[in-house]
Amino acid sequence: MTTLSKPSIPEILYRIGDLADENGIGCYLVGGYVRDMIMLRACTDIDIMVIGDPVPFAKTVRDRLHGKNFVLFERFRTSQLELTDPKQGTFKVELVGARKESYNTESRKPVTLTGTIEDDLSRRDFTINALALVLNRENRNQIIDHFHGLEDLNSRILRTPLDPEQTFSDDPLRMMRAARFAAQLEFRLLPEVVEAMKSMRERIRIVSMERISKEFFKIMLSARPSAGLITLYETGVLKEIMPEVAAMAGIEQFDGLGHKDTLFHTFQVIDNVAAKSENLWLRIAALLHDIGKPATKRFTKSAGWTFHGHDAVGLRIVENIFKSMRWPLDFLSYVQKMVRLHHRPIPLSKEEISDSAVRRLMFDAGEDLLDLMTLCRADVTSKNPRKVLQIMSNFNHVEKKINEVGEKDFLARWRPPISGQDIMVTLGLNEGKVVGIIKKRMENAIIDGHIPYDRSAALEFVKQLYKEQSNEIGTSGEQ
Repeated sequence: MTTLSKPSIPEILYRIGDLADENGIGCYLVGGYVRDMIMLRACTDIDIMVIGDPVPFAKTVRDRLHGKNFVLFERFRTSQLELTDPKQGTFKVELVGARKESYNTESRKPVTLTGTIEDDLSRRDFTINALALVLNRENRNQIIDHFHGLEDLNSRILRTPLDPEQTFSDDPLRMMRAARFAAQLEFRLLPEVVEAMKSMRERIRIVSMERISKEFFKIMLSARPSAGLITLYETGVLKEIMPEVAAMAGIEQFDGLGHKDTLFHTFQVIDNVAAKSENLWLRIAALLHDIGKPATKRFTKSAGWTFHGHDAVGLRIVENIFKSMRWPLDFLSYVQKMVRLHHRPIPLSKEEISDSAVRRLMFDAGEDLLDLMTLCRADVTSKNPRKVLQIMSNFNHVEKKINEVGEKDFLARWRPPISGQDIMVTLGLNEGKVVGIIKKRMENAIIDGHIPYDRSAALEFVKQLYKEQSNEIGTSGEQ
């Protein structure tokens, strides 16, 4: 066994080890905390394993160390609680008993039996997570490493303790975790692990989308998400969980003309966004910004490859993905806005920009304008440095013009000076589409500078509009 001279763990965990000695049971720090401690990475997930029944011991820890928010999962013989270390603050700790598991091939629910420390470590996903640190006073700080996890940490490789097909069959979510560690830790998957993911990819279907999405978000939040996304694509797992995204892959040739691989372009865009922003949903927008291209791809001799209308088609696909992946719908409109608008600044950067066009962009993007410009810049993935320099210069021109308009903060928080209710009261209309049409025209008139941002001016405008164009906008039956 390897002994760590000065492990960076909270003193409160050694007190747990002392309590284990009082109760005559073995006690170990296990899992990701041990891995990250060795790699000098921050970690907040603390897992402690004991040999024997963990429930009475967990209650002892709660009582003696003044644990809070104690939760007991009797069925799984697992407990969670919060413990406060005088020097390092409060930690969430999970206490479990050493166990071995067997699985039904049609289910993710294991049959759990009491086991040895080797049984417990062997059921872990990867060798780098199959490490244990002794907390008992005898042999304290020694690392138990039955599966050469320390060697794999040094080599920066991902390998499973047991046969990888069995590991992924037992818990298919481990395939998502493999991609996540490839992205988070920048580790390389061994060929046998990759092959096992390819052969077991369909088994991911038995895992809930909520659990899959939790791991997917961790991939997207890593420093270089493409490492994990490429792993998912090359093993076929991406096609199982998000076929619409996987469908962006490939290059077709026609009359000697090919279009760029949309999927790998997308991966580069995500990495570009990740270098500038930690906003998960902006990264998701980068993932989905070209999602409508496969459905709108066309080739003509006059125009070559085109993707007309892919923004609009993409909006529907984005909504479908949100629903199928069980993503929170609170962020749907934001992502759809980014997808809908991601091409809007491009033509502005190529021509003399009018104040009206800039106001329109600012109004449509609202408070998300900076995010939109970040996405647009990230969307430039050309290998031609001169071309990239020119495009970035054009975007600088757009941003300069935005500042020159002088209404950035105002438009980002813009609200119309009168509401739909005001229009209904003023014109004597009931709620309906006509009110919406009038309100939209009033807003456009303000944005385009035809009338001032003023309540009286807006009311006068809607009255005049209603008088002049009542036939055009179809007000019959609305009064």
